[in-house]
Amino acid sequence: MAHLHAAKFPGANIDDDVLVFKPELVNIYGCIIRHGTIIGPFVEIQKDVVIGHHCKISSHSFICSGVVIEDEVFIGHGVIFTNDRYPRAVTNDGRLQGENDWICIPSRVCRQASIGSGVVLLPGITVGEGALVGAGSIVTHDVPPYAIVCGNPAQICGNIKDKETII
Repeated sequence: MAHLHAAKFPGANIDDDVLVFKPELVNIYGCIIRHGTIIGPFVEIQKDVVIGHHCKISSHSFICSGVVIEDEVFIGHGVIFTNDRYPRAVTNDGRLQGENDWICIPSRVCRQASIGSGVVLLPGITVGEGALVGAGSIVTHDVPPYAIVCGNPAQICGNIKDKETII
């Protein structure tokens, strides 16, 4: 299967047993994806992304450059990562921006975290180990390990370890 990944996704380092549903409907390039991970259709994974072992990336998600997703992470449908605090189409002198005209701000999703459907994560965010981000949330700050966060902006509303939830 590795040769199929290499042919379909040039520049990507994808382990043999990664399952990509509908490979013709995804855009994957220049990233690393480790064994046992499942990727749904209509997903884009850009260069310089690292996805760990046994993750699930649901359909319609966008994982931009600079994102690290550790092992056993769930990414729901339509999750959007961002990596630029001041996105612009052109430079001050009117040229279209290129790679060297902005700073990529990395984000990390730690082991066994879950990101609900429709979540947007701003640049530079760390979602702690085992944390849960509720569907539709806008994450503007780091999420502590095992916290449950929800809303816009996402706020702590419970704790996974204690199974206490305020929602």
